[in-house]
Amino acid sequence: MLTLETFLSTPWFLYLIVILVSLCIGSFLNVVILRLPKMMHQEWRCQCEEFLEVPEKQREQEPPISLTKPASTCPSCGHGIRAWENIPVAGWLILRGKCASCKAPISPRYPIIEAVTAIFSVATIAVIGPNESALWALLLVWSLVALTIIDFDTQLLPDSITLPLMWLGLVLNYFGVLTDFNSAFWGAVAGYLSLWSVYWLFKLVTGKEGMGHGDFKLLAALGAWLGWQLLPAVILLSSVVGAVVGISLMVFKQHGREVPIPFGPYLATAGLLCLWFGTEIQAFWYGFLGV
Repeated sequence: MLTLETFLSTPWFLYLIVILVSLCIGSFLNVVILRLPKMMHQEWRCQCEEFLEVPEKQREQEPPISLTKPASTCPSCGHGIRAWENIPVAGWLILRGKCASCKAPISPRYPIIEAVTAIFSVATIAVIGPNESALWALLLVWSLVALTIIDFDTQLLPDSITLPLMWLGLVLNYFGVLTDFNSAFWGAVAGYLSLWSVYWLFKLVTGKEGMGHGDFKLLAALGAWLGWQLLPAVILLSSVVGAVVGISLMVFKQHGREVPIPFGPYLATAGLLCLWFGTEIQAFWYGFLGV
């Protein structure tokens, strides 16, 4: 009988399963990335119509969207995606990046997200080590992939991902999966309050909103998973990367200063780096401060 210890102590089998599972997860994340923002907008519209007491006949009639319905189809011709066409990465390659029916191009973003999810998953196991903590950490990695792309696309960080992620981090670290519970608890508190304070200070000074509330919740989730000790590194790394990317966009793509730039992807990137190299980053951070 295959036990968890046997599974973790058999590297080739462990990595094979992680690759296959994470490719499938990457395929599911494509659905989440595409549909979750639409589900949120649909829910918000319904709530606004109810609040404004719009008569039932005058409300916008739109088929409800979920992660499972309607079935995936080609946006160009409506061709239903068959099971073999939906095989992660391989399906796109077999179809040569085109719809099987109308030959319309299929975005390469889908197999890229699937492949990146698998690569990040394997890297997590390799860096943290073949243990239960690394397997739990995959949930954080997969969530960060989804949040990064959603924020890039829509400048939204859905509560339906960030809040469960924060609570899961606290529950897991109650059992010491990645850090101790005390560090996780104060990491969540400090993560939320640090950006919340920056948000209100910026708003009081400029009268503008410098970031979305989802950023507070994402940093709280990272604090719950990684502990408060790594929060300074997460904030510093994300700020540096965000500043470099933002300035590059304004210089090379004439990106207007008034056009908002999502901060979530940089928080996610910094969180992933701290998950992988937290000990080294913490040692460097303490050395830099002379502690």
